[in-house]
This record gives sequence, C-alpha cells and structure tokens, in this order.
Amino acid sequence: MRALNGGKSNMTDHAIHLRNVRKSFGSRVILDDVTMSFRPGETVCILGPSGGGKSTLLRCLNGLTPFESGEIQVGSSTLRPTNTRQELAQVRRHFGMVFQDFQLFPHLSVLENVCEAPRCVADKSEAEAQSQAQILLQRVGMAHHLQHYPRELSGGQKQRVAIARALAMEPRYLLCDEVTSALDPEVKFEVLRVLEDLKRDGMTLLMVTHEIGFAERFAERVVVLCGGRILEDGTPAQVLKAPKTERMRTFLQCVMGETAPSQQIQHLGNTP
Repeated sequence: MRALNGGKSNMTDHAIHLRNVRKSFGSRVILDDVTMSFRPGETVCILGPSGGGKSTLLRCLNGLTPFESGEIQVGSSTLRPTNTRQELAQVRRHFGMVFQDFQLFPHLSVLENVCEAPRCVADKSEAEAQSQAQILLQRVGMAHHLQHYPRELSGGQKQRVAIARALAMEPRYLLCDEVTSALDPEVKFEVLRVLEDLKRDGMTLLMVTHEIGFAERFAERVVVLCGGRILEDGTPAQVLKAPKTERMRTFLQCVMGETAPSQQIQHLGNTP
C-alpha cells in the first residue's frame, strides 16, 4: 500500500495548480477566475460564507464537477473543460473525498464499504482488499465494527468509515467537505483526531470547514472564498488573527459567536 503521503521522494511533482478556473450554474458565477496552488503535504482549511464556492472548488479539483474555463494541474495531469472520461478517471485516482453526509452504501457492511472500490476499480483481490481495509479501519478506530452496517453506527463512526474508504484507493490528496458539520460537538473531535493523524503522516489535506479552532491549530494555510473569489489566503495567524478585509472580520465574528477558537482548541487538545 502506498504511503499515505503519496510518496515523499517525488513531492515536487504532486502540487496542484488552479489557473483562472471559472464555474457557473446558469447566470450565477460560483468560481470567478480562481488562481491558486496547493503544495504537497500541506493542510489547507478553506473557509467562507455559504455559497462562496468552497464545495464546488473541491468537486472541480477531482473532476466531479466540470468547469467552463481555465485549467487545474494535478501532478503531471491537467484538468480542462475538454477532458475525456478516461482522463478524468485518471485524475480522480489521485483524490480521496469525504462528504458531509458520509455517502456510505447502506446495504454493505463497514468492511464491504471499504473494500468495494479497491476490488471494483483497482482490481485488487478480495483477500488483498480485506487486508488493506482492516488496516485502515484499525487506524480510524473502527476495527471492532467490521460487520456492522451504516444504520448501526453513530455519525462520527460513519464519518471515520468514510475516511477509511477514501484512503483505500491510496490517494495523494484527501478532500474533506464539511465532514464535521453534521456531527454532535463531542463526536466531531473523533473525526478531527483522525485527520490530525493523517496530517502527521504527510497527507495533503484540503478541508472545507467552519472548524476555526482546527484551522488555527493544525492548518499551515487558510484560504477564504467569498463570492467565488479568494478573499484571503495566508497562514492561520495572518487570516484568523489579523484579517485584511472587513468582510473577513465580519465572517469571523459570525463564526466565533457560535464557538470561540480558543474553546475549540482546548476541547480538541483535551479529548482523550
């Protein structure tokens, strides 16, 4: 199984570059000529108000959502509006994606959910897929639930299975779309602990989130999207402590009114 960081020996080939990416739904512009890069191995938290283009950005990165113009370079591959299905499939192999609503197969057990893509897409044998799945489920703390079905799991358990399933395809990049927003406050930190562990291994994490405390403590970089454009881009200290724009200051006041970053950090750090 490939190392979770995707292989550090050739990390310079694994950067992601977006150049003038534009995406709209009808007359509504969702991404407005977005240009930015993500370095291999970094953890980037993508913040911003609802409708700012955060989730669409993730879906464009792995080819789930087509865009009208611009390009996205993923290592040696390039996404364009004219890509063939085969080219899109090749790029998607680099990405694992974890969704807010889990998207587990309800008719499959935990073990079967994690084995499904390696068997059907990567052509791994049943024994190889199961061995890998058990290692990953052990890693996310779900080794005792192999034969359980999604309906028998809590939200935090489902999300940890979803992370294991994403990792089963041995991606270079993990895309997380509001993976804690549907979880109870205490349960969400089970998931954040798993992401923290992946970060320590060098996995490139691109996270759409409102977890300001997690961003402040664990991210190397914070990107803020608003109205389809990059409002702020910098270190957590720069963006969260000394924002350049009034719009960002207003956004932080709204988010911090729910849970102050210092409280989130303390909670995360004290979680057993």
